[in-house]
Amino acid sequence: METVEQLSKELKLSFIKTHYEAAIQEAKHKGLDFQEFLNELLYCERNNRRDNGIKQRIRAARFPQNKTLEDFTTVKFNSELKRKFKELETLNFIENKKVLFISVPNLIIELKEAMSKNQITQYKKKFEKFDLVILDELGYVSFDKEGSEILFNLISNRIAVGSMIITTNLMFDRWEEIFKDPILTTALVDRLTYKSHLLNMSGESYRVEETIAWLKSKE
Repeated sequence: METVEQLSKELKLSFIKTHYEAAIQEAKHKGLDFQEFLNELLYCERNNRRDNGIKQRIRAARFPQNKTLEDFTTVKFNSELKRKFKELETLNFIENKKVLFISVPNLIIELKEAMSKNQITQYKKKFEKFDLVILDELGYVSFDKEGSEILFNLISNRIAVGSMIITTNLMFDRWEEIFKDPILTTALVDRLTYKSHLLNMSGESYRVEETIAWLKSKE
């Protein structure tokens, strides 16, 4: 007869495989009946699987740092922006979804590498696997005509299959400085703003404010 450990391994019940003996002792100590013991064991297995899934999705998202909403202040935002943040901070819209975070400069590098290896189709398909793609720092670095065109094509394809978040330090009327093509820029802005939520977070840089506060603390 196969053991609990062997069956748990086959069924990919990692928590039960590792902790079932300790769980039995705890159940005896608590005086749990069989159904209570089984419920608690399966509850722990589910929570362990959920927590591991969250960790795996965070790793797959490629965030450069682990930032939380608790670290972010909205004190200086106007009432309308605060209201929008209140709606978004629940994160219900992205719960259990797959996310990719990448800066636009790094994205251009990866796209050009994929093109040089004739793997651009595979690269685009990789984007389709994610429920949300976050493109960071659009506007910090300009790029050539080839970079503009492949980014335009990637974003256009992405709009049809999934959600995006794009952060930029430039208003739309300055995007031509980045893409170098007024027609392409207009088409891109038109696609991005269709059925989109726009958050204008203009104001003092929080990095500057944190640096000033840090310097004062050293005085």
